[in-house]
Formats: sequence, C-alpha cells, structure tokens
Amino acid sequence: MNVILPTDLSYCNSLRQRREKLAEKSDNPVILWSGKAASRNFPANQYPFRASSHFLYFAGLPLENAVIRLEAGKLELFYDNPPASASLWHGDMPHRAEIAEVIGADRHYPLEELAGKTTDAVTIPVQDVITYQQQCDLLQRSVSLTGKDLNLAQAIVSLRLCHDEMAVAELRKAAQVAVKAHQAGRNAVLSAKTEAEVRSVMEGVIIAHNMTCSYNSIVTTHGEVLHNEQYHHSLQPGDLLLADVGAETPLGYASDVTRTWAVSGQFSPTQKDIYDIVLAAHDNCIAKMQPGVEYRDIHLLAATTIAEGLVNLGIVQGNLEELVARDAHALFFPHGIGHLLGLDVHDMEDLGDMAGYESGRVRSDRFGLKYLRLDRTLRSGMLVTIEPGFYQVPGILNNPEFRNTYNDVINWERLAMFSDVRGIRIEDDVLITDSGTEVLTADLSY
Repeated sequence: MNVILPTDLSYCNSLRQRREKLAEKSDNPVILWSGKAASRNFPANQYPFRASSHFLYFAGLPLENAVIRLEAGKLELFYDNPPASASLWHGDMPHRAEIAEVIGADRHYPLEELAGKTTDAVTIPVQDVITYQQQCDLLQRSVSLTGKDLNLAQAIVSLRLCHDEMAVAELRKAAQVAVKAHQAGRNAVLSAKTEAEVRSVMEGVIIAHNMTCSYNSIVTTHGEVLHNEQYHHSLQPGDLLLADVGAETPLGYASDVTRTWAVSGQFSPTQKDIYDIVLAAHDNCIAKMQPGVEYRDIHLLAATTIAEGLVNLGIVQGNLEELVARDAHALFFPHGIGHLLGLDVHDMEDLGDMAGYESGRVRSDRFGLKYLRLDRTLRSGMLVTIEPGFYQVPGILNNPEFRNTYNDVINWERLAMFSDVRGIRIEDDVLITDSGTEVLTADLSY
C-alpha cells in the first residue's frame, strides 16, 4: 500500500455512510476483492498496483490482496499483515489492526479466514485473472454480472453515480493537478522538440504532486488517432499538438482533460476556424447542462454545433437537422461527447453499459451514436466530461462506403484546404450541481 493513512474522522464516517446505504439495497452479504499486481516478466518486477474501484469505494484505501465483507452496514476486513522481511524492501508498513481502525472496520481477520464466511455472498468480478479465480473458488460458482451479482452491481451503480462530499473533494484535487500539468505542457510546447518531451513535462507535474496518470497519456501531433499512445514524432511548425492527460489521486479519483495547442504558438487561419467550431460545441454543451437534461441531447447539441460550423465553412452542405439525422457530422466527430468520471476515468465501465445507460435504454447502432458512453438524465452530483472534437481520420474519410453515403453533402475540395488539421479536442470535467454546473477544470484556459 503506497498511501499515507488518513487521520480525518470524516473520512471514516463517509465510508461508513456508503456502507449503510449499500445495506439498504442488498439483502445478501457483499464480498469485494481489491485484486493483485501483475508481474511484468518475473514475479518481483510488477506493474503498478491499482485496487478495484468497487473495493475502493467502500474500503477507502488501495490495499493489495485484501477483501472486505459487508453485511447490514458492518465491515469485516480480511488482510494479511506484512511479513517481517517486508520491511527490508518496503520499510515499515501498517498492520491490519491499524488499517481496520482508519477505515472503520468492525472486525478484521487474516485472509485465510474468509473461506468460512462466503455463504450466500454476492460480489463484482475483478479484472485480474488470478483474483477472479479466487473469487470463483471461494464462492464455489462462476462469478458474472447475472442473478444476485447483477443486483449488487445495479445497487453500486445507484450509489456511485452521484458523488458524495468526500468524493468531490478528491475529484477537485485530481482536476487541479491536471490543470497544472496542462499549463506546464502548453508552455513546454514552444521549446520542445518531440511529443515525448511535452509528455514528460506534463506527467512530471502529476508525479510531483504524488499522483499518477489516470490513464495512458495522449500527447500527439496525430490527434486523428483518438487514443494515440506513441510519442516519437518531432514537433514541426504548423503542427497541432493534442494533449489528453489526467491525474489520479492516491485514493483513486480521476481527472480527464484535453487541450490542443499550436506548436508555433499561433493557429493557422484554417486551424483557428476548426478550433473555434470545437470550442463553440464545448461551450454550448456546458451552458445547457443542468439536472433533468438528457446527456444524449447534449451530445446531439455538440453534433449540431459542429455540423453548423462546417456548413458555414463550406465543408458540409445541407439542412442541419437532416445532416445530424444522417450522422454526417460523425465523419469528423465519431465519438460521444463524454462519459462518467469518478474512481475510474470511464467510471464503472467494467460493468459494461449498466452505469452509462439508464435502465431500459440500449446503445444505438447509428454511426453518430454507437460510441456514446453515457445516456442518462443528468442529476446533481454527477461528474461528466464534455469533449467535442474534429478529426480527419483516413479510415473514415477514405472509406468507399462512407464516401458514397455522404458524397452529396461533403465538399471534398474544400475539405482539402484544411489538411493542416488532423485532430482537435477540447475536454473539461463538469460537475452537475443543484442549479447548473461547476467546471472543475475551469482554471485552465483555452
């Protein structure tokens, strides 16, 4: 465990309140595993450990190889004390009794004693294969999101969708560190020679604040590759650099921020035209967000704004309503407008669309909607990203089927004049409040 034990009593109280709320929604004992670190190439050389977010939500600390059992609002911790030899390599580490006191556990036991307390228990499957097999072995059944396990997943979604005060405080910390990382990145662009140099500056800020990256950083001159994780390209005058970099607090809460900068410090006229369209979509979406608004409608507002901007530039032609209905905008804006944000950067997506989609709703197969990660009515306490973009993806624009479908509405010759725009995205973290929104990343300029 690589986090200092909190001493604030309100921290323990918040965890207890979460467990009490879960008890109101679950009739079965709940057992949640934290998971184990995976080895890279030999056992002692491991990837950084990240505890299961469902475990973190109720246990509060990133314990490795730990299990909690919840019943009637009470918490039992199953965790082995570190062996004496561990101090040689890792220094003094907290023991089970100390950890149990901090998180408000009612009882604590060595891990081996879990075997006698699994009757009728429900759980959430973890991601690492070794721990998943332990779940199946101890519960003596296949663990999947079906039956009573499904009921538990739905109960946890209902709790995690809207953040409590403790979560919001952590999310603010993650957002502010991400803001500082992007401010440093923007300054570094003017003198850096490669994408990797800018990445190192941005991630260095995150590390300096004792945080980690909440996902693999995207720092690229090829912004048309949506999740580009290569950093070897040199920075050339006329390039745009898209930086999608977020921070994660030691307790697991994430931020997710994107900015796009001109390497030379100044956009070309064509780059500025497209950038202004993306920024207008970003601003229009946030201005319309409040409790009761459908997130799907926010996505369609972004689509309409982008389509309108492209019509005004002469790249697209036609009636706006018809263009969006035909998904013509998705040629340049193929992904959704954003997603839930919390303990995961794509919060609770280990549960598939259960968290992102309101009960009774299913993901569309439409070109312009199938990548929409969130289709819910906005509620106070939800934290979502707003991240419109414009991309010239060769695999889309050169696709014969798309060419044929949209040939009547795209002016390909006019589009060719914007060849210096590969990809632009602008992304902020937006908290829904009782009266509207609070942009947690508002301190970062555009």
